[in-house]
Amino acid sequence: MPIEIPSDLTPELVPLSWLLGTWTGAGRLGSGEEDSEYFTQTVTFKANGLPYLQYTAESWLTDEEGTVLRPLSVETGFWQLDRILNDADGGPGLIPADIVPALRTADDVEALRNADGGFDIMVNIVHPGGISELYYGSIKGPQIRLSTDAVMRGAGAKDYTAATRIFGLVNGDLYWRWDVAANGKSLDAHASAALKKVTP
Repeated sequence: MPIEIPSDLTPELVPLSWLLGTWTGAGRLGSGEEDSEYFTQTVTFKANGLPYLQYTAESWLTDEEGTVLRPLSVETGFWQLDRILNDADGGPGLIPADIVPALRTADDVEALRNADGGFDIMVNIVHPGGISELYYGSIKGPQIRLSTDAVMRGAGAKDYTAATRIFGLVNGDLYWRWDVAANGKSLDAHASAALKKVTP
């Protein structure tokens, strides 16, 4: 399945372009063993002209046949190449960026390629219940590996200390796995899913 890159996409988002669109599918909580619960999920990645992708994932608990039982969770965030920001970038807050993107050409982006042949990325994800994650990782072709650098919790938030996530494009479908360290336990299988693209 060919990956179409929008002609107006900010150059530094080209390595992430295969994520663009809305994906939906089903998954299992925990390690996916016989007693693991089922869920369905819709994930959207979209670009708005700035050097990051906006990310939203909504999940619903289901029975084994896929009938929705109740809402499960929502998370939202931003995915981008990990680089030093400069005067052409916006922020903090509402400080405007220059009219042109900070990285203007394919050569500018190629200069960020890491020693493994991919690109370093940074992902911010916010959850209900007072939890925010900062991930660092890498993207190489249609494969992504992320590990938390920091987890920020509100005073009343549940215990949650670290996570890793893996994403991959397999025969046009988006597969992911999420491992979590929480409730006094070390990293362990938290959830996984397989999603099909429903909009480009």
